[in-house]
Amino acid sequence: MQNSVANETVLFKTVDIKVGPKNLSVKMAGTGKPIVLFHSLLADETSFDPISQILAKSHQVIILHLPGFAGSDAVGSSLDSIADHLAKGISALDLKEAPILLGNGYGGFIALNTAIRSPGLASRLVLADCGATFSEPGRAAFRGMSAAAKAKGLDAIADVAMRRLFAPEFQAQNPDLLVKRKKSFLAVDPETFHGACDALASLDLRDKLIGVTVPALVLVGDQDEATPPPMSKELAEGLPNAKLVVMAGCAHVPQLQAPADFLLAIEEFIR
Repeated sequence: MQNSVANETVLFKTVDIKVGPKNLSVKMAGTGKPIVLFHSLLADETSFDPISQILAKSHQVIILHLPGFAGSDAVGSSLDSIADHLAKGISALDLKEAPILLGNGYGGFIALNTAIRSPGLASRLVLADCGATFSEPGRAAFRGMSAAAKAKGLDAIADVAMRRLFAPEFQAQNPDLLVKRKKSFLAVDPETFHGACDALASLDLRDKLIGVTVPALVLVGDQDEATPPPMSKELAEGLPNAKLVVMAGCAHVPQLQAPADFLLAIEEFIR
């Protein structure tokens, strides 16, 4: 996958989809098996930039602006409402075959919930650094970040957010990337952020996993502090047809930190 037409640039186009009165903005390019990308809460759709060009050489790539991000209208904070909204948007694309859903972090939870609530929509799932529920310390972390941001603004928690994305050693070695990612984080709509924190702090999908029978690849960075490896292990064990891959040296956004390794990890599964 990585060697195909390596020097050609694939141009992504932005497409606006109407889901009822709401707008859903997506970026699309490529042909082949469709794959829909769901980004993290702490990292917008540009977090897929290191892999999207390569994926588009072999797949039809659809990168979502999740509701409340960029050109996509907010639809409230309920993960059920968001999942239903996105399922309608994906269906409106009239894809030639059921797509692969690939989600990272917050996007992974939404991709999973979309598959739960809309059986038959997805052909398979790639769930990177997410889970089915958080521990109480994990829930408290979301409540704490939201409270601090409400009191002092997103800038007050930007360093905490970056720590949840990348391990300290990686941050020290990649200062330019950290500047870009912090800028993207500070552009997040505060209400979208607070609503997502509230939703994730109460999320529990464990009893619904048994109904997700499509093949699933669960990936997690062994340095992920936001959604630690035990969450992904629990998720993979709860899904009927799942494989777990632990990515050494990676934290919460492996496609940004180690794109070549991430692509290698998913290459066979998404063929």
